[in-house]
Amino acid sequence: MTTQSYIKDYPRPQFVRDNWTSLNGEWDFRFDDDDLGEQANWPQGLQADRRIRVPFTYETEASGICDPSFHPQVWYEKEIDLPAHVSEKRVLLHFQAVDYAAKVWINGRYVGMHKGGYAAFAFDITPYVTFGSSNRVTVKAEDSMDCAQPRGKQRWQKDSFECFYVQTTGIWQTVWLEYVEPTHMESVKITPDFDQRSVSFEYHVPGAGQAGQELQLKTVIRMKGKVVKTFSIDIDRAWMQMSVSLLHEANGPWKFIAWAPEHPNLFDVEFILYRQGVEIDRVLSYFGMRKISIENGKVLLNNAPIYQRLILDQGYWKDSHLTPPSEEAILEDIDWIFAMGYNGVRKHMKIEDQRFLYWCDVKGLLVWSEMAATFEFNDQAVESFKNEWVEIVRQNYNHPSIVTWVPFNESWGIPNVLRNKHQQQFTEAIYHLTKSIDPYRPVIVNDGWEHTVSDILTLHDYEEDGERFLLRYRDKEQVVGNRIAFNNLKYALAEGYGYRGQPIIISEYGGIAFQSDKGWGYGNQVGSEEAFLERFRSITEAIQAFDYISGYCYTQITDVQQEINGLLTEDRKPKVNLETIRKINLSSR
Repeated sequence: MTTQSYIKDYPRPQFVRDNWTSLNGEWDFRFDDDDLGEQANWPQGLQADRRIRVPFTYETEASGICDPSFHPQVWYEKEIDLPAHVSEKRVLLHFQAVDYAAKVWINGRYVGMHKGGYAAFAFDITPYVTFGSSNRVTVKAEDSMDCAQPRGKQRWQKDSFECFYVQTTGIWQTVWLEYVEPTHMESVKITPDFDQRSVSFEYHVPGAGQAGQELQLKTVIRMKGKVVKTFSIDIDRAWMQMSVSLLHEANGPWKFIAWAPEHPNLFDVEFILYRQGVEIDRVLSYFGMRKISIENGKVLLNNAPIYQRLILDQGYWKDSHLTPPSEEAILEDIDWIFAMGYNGVRKHMKIEDQRFLYWCDVKGLLVWSEMAATFEFNDQAVESFKNEWVEIVRQNYNHPSIVTWVPFNESWGIPNVLRNKHQQQFTEAIYHLTKSIDPYRPVIVNDGWEHTVSDILTLHDYEEDGERFLLRYRDKEQVVGNRIAFNNLKYALAEGYGYRGQPIIISEYGGIAFQSDKGWGYGNQVGSEEAFLERFRSITEAIQAFDYISGYCYTQITDVQQEINGLLTEDRKPKVNLETIRKINLSSR
């Protein structure tokens, strides 16, 4: 475990400074269904009629409001004190996620706007604040039922239906302040090279190169407290890159250690920025030395084939919906996943809290990171999706646990991708755009069926009977040649695209539910634990029987509102014997 960068509840564990303040807790709150707030100048004083507990949305019980109805505009207000001793600093106001558009005022003055419900963002509010006194933060969140908006599993109708749940509106992840010098590091992109036993750092220091700066940046890499490498570079422009070997013996013999699920070793790294020899910024981070590649129809981790036993995780909690109720709740879910014999998670239709990704890095849980879908294809949807996806890939690039990017799922938002050239071109564009930022991870387009240029061929199949599953997949050439249909006449590839030897993974199956009139699962509901486990065994062992299938993803870890096909209930209680689930998962791999 990396300990250098860990601070409990710290919202951004990949880039840690010690001078920060959480703004979570009680805020004033007000609905604005008629969108009158800006015209009525609410940023000058909200005159709120209720309180809300941030970062939980008004739809949740955890917020203290628990109103599931849709309100398109909501307002927040909070008084914050800024101590006089930080008056020489810049004050950054961070939002880890606001759904969907956020407008921010400080002391009644407009600061800026951000669109995108799943990406983190920040504003420099220094010109708007008064140090040594109270300051008023006002936030307006604008949401919609527009299907061109990336929304994932959030409903776009009045009531929940099928696998779509109560919407998420407004602030749903941590809000916090950070105090930095006028010149500071904005980001560091870390790229390990497993084969060369080296790592490269791309530093972003806005303002570097200006007259009189004379900046130097020192990087210290440690493994388990021992210094592995130290080096310094002069920073004379905003973007700079440096690659270094980690086969270094300045501190005695050192054995190369990689990151993998069975030994999730992490290097701690410290970045120290100096101006004319005086320290002005210090950031703690970490990275894992690992490689994801594809060869001969297999996914390789560190040049060895890895069989991925994934479980679908939508990241919902009963009382807080998309927002993790606590860091302990994040850890509990990860521990359940390991206890059931899985080595990874497909984080479905959600970009998860960065603390979740941190703990996956620490504990060695593989992650497929999947974008929240739109449900229409038009110019607005294309632009909104592209902009937010780029933000997300860049923000989460450094996490070693993320081994696959999944921008599209089941043709959602691209409903005619089977034949429509415009929609096919859109998926190709997103694929290549993702690769331009991150050429080192597989990209799946589009998960489930009707693939275009996907690095992995993934199939969703909720067949209930193992024997029928064996018959369907016995001839690989029939599957990849679009001659086998599954899930209501879906095919593996979009028209005009051929199989290129990609690995094949059954990335959704199962979805077994007990008999109930309060929800649904996939296929026929079962009446007993014995029937549940026998069906689970039958279909899982059928998938495991095929050498050409490189893994699977079971649906799903927990019940979610009306969808009751979890191995755990919404409040994380096992529904069947999990040791039996574990043994089946580990039986042949």
